[in-house]
Amino acid sequence: MEAFLVSTGIVALAEIGDKTQLLAFLLAAKFRKPVPIILGIFVATLVNHACAGAVGAWITSLLSPDAMRWILGVSFIAMAGWMLVPDEIDDDAGDLTRHGIFITTVIAFFLAEMGDKTQIATVALAAKYHAIIAVVAGTTLGMMIANAPAVLLGNRIAERMPTRTVHMIAAAIFAVLGVLTLMGVDKALGF
Repeated sequence: MEAFLVSTGIVALAEIGDKTQLLAFLLAAKFRKPVPIILGIFVATLVNHACAGAVGAWITSLLSPDAMRWILGVSFIAMAGWMLVPDEIDDDAGDLTRHGIFITTVIAFFLAEMGDKTQIATVALAAKYHAIIAVVAGTTLGMMIANAPAVLLGNRIAERMPTRTVHMIAAAIFAVLGVLTLMGVDKALGF
């Protein structure tokens, strides 16, 4: 249950102001049909994060627990720093709209999530917790918590959200996880 809850919380916070959340705002403004956009976000995230979770599980099978502790600790601290870098939307996706709203959303979100903070976090969380299903379910829920309101409420919510503060909180969580992992304290505390 811990892997699920931590994964949900970290990704929900990390997604605030992320390029995929900006993409959700743009798709909502362009198409004004929230149901296929939300379903597309769900499918793209589930597939992307399942692949990322599998990579995390695979990595743990290759490395010793001590090596994993160092890699994960440094990764979480690097994620903390990355959280403080604002995201922007890339305009290199081309015109995907000819495929319909659902398919456009799936393709755009899947591609935008490649190498993104939340995908990398999913790899690290799956490696840390050894609970791929709980991590993927949690990271997918976290993405939906952040992106469904973005689609439903559009620009009204974007103007009021303290993105910088949310990113700083997420960065602090990643930093604490990294330090605890490096110190080996996370195991003693049950993380």
